[in-house]
Amino acid sequence: MLKFEVHKREKNTMARLGLLQTSHGTIETPVFMPVGTQATVKAMTPDELKDIGAKIILSNTYHLYLRPGHELIEKAGGLHKFMSWNGSILTDSGGFQIFSLNKLRNISEDGVEFISHLDGSRHFIGPEENMRIQNALGADIIMAFDECVPYPADYDYVKNSMELTLKWAKRCKESHKRPDEQALFGIVQGGTYRDLREESARRTVDLDFPGYAIGGLSVGEEKELMYEVIEYTTPLLPFDKPRYLMGVGSPDALIEGVIRGIDMFDCVLPTRIARNGTVMTSHGKLVIRNAEYAEDFRPLDEECDCYACRNFSRAYIRHLFKAGEILAARLATIHNLYFLMKLMEKIRQAIKEDRLLEFRKEFFTKYGYVY
Repeated sequence: MLKFEVHKREKNTMARLGLLQTSHGTIETPVFMPVGTQATVKAMTPDELKDIGAKIILSNTYHLYLRPGHELIEKAGGLHKFMSWNGSILTDSGGFQIFSLNKLRNISEDGVEFISHLDGSRHFIGPEENMRIQNALGADIIMAFDECVPYPADYDYVKNSMELTLKWAKRCKESHKRPDEQALFGIVQGGTYRDLREESARRTVDLDFPGYAIGGLSVGEEKELMYEVIEYTTPLLPFDKPRYLMGVGSPDALIEGVIRGIDMFDCVLPTRIARNGTVMTSHGKLVIRNAEYAEDFRPLDEECDCYACRNFSRAYIRHLFKAGEILAARLATIHNLYFLMKLMEKIRQAIKEDRLLEFRKEFFTKYGYVY
């Protein structure tokens, strides 16, 4: 079950306020989805995710297929029960992970033969197999199997890849066994070639999915080019269905994406940089491992009221990182995810007040982005 309503369109941009409803809850959009690749958002418990305001998270089909296996998760009652998360879940198709294997895979019209990065075993996944896996996992939103092309890539390669993705999208829809319970989103590809993006968008929309993703961005191209692609692609997607920009999660890209009409985002960025000792603050990124914070008893961000900022100092969290303590990654992760949840809240409020462009200018100036 999936319902989506646009409640407001901002006056000066393509930004929208919406409500996305699944059988596991109602989500205000625009929304950022924390990534739980292996059926867990790294360093976070489900209760901690709820505490920071997360309503929907993302898991990865490729990784869960290889370990522990979709059959085991199905036996456990599905992904929600397996990971004890009663909010909404989106599973990506695993296409990006499979294609990033590069020399370890072979693509044909039937699907992809690949070698597991875990143990070297051989596997094959085509659209039909992918739907069987995602149907077994039981997420609220599932993604069509696609080929994510690298950047840069020549025109002919991207065109052939786009055609393959469209054929697979049709086969995914035909083999999807739980359409009333799981919403299958189509994915627009086409690299950075405008004519291919526009053709992919039109033909994917013709297949009539309940939602649409823009894939194949944030793979090495400059951000301005990414924004340009989003800007001419989103108007081709139905106004009354959710639009999802895959794999994007830096604060600037979230704001710019929303301005161009995107409703949903996901990215490993906040959790990954947290584990490496980098946190997002109101005044830009802060590398907490640096010696300058050894005697800094302020919170990570003086304008933040997350658990980490309410209770611990920069000096203490730096000490935890230097000592190799697990709590360091946990506190930094809680903070980064909370920061992005609050950012999305502020974005929604700015849309409500028709002042998103003004908010962008204020945020960028304070954060240290060139505006």
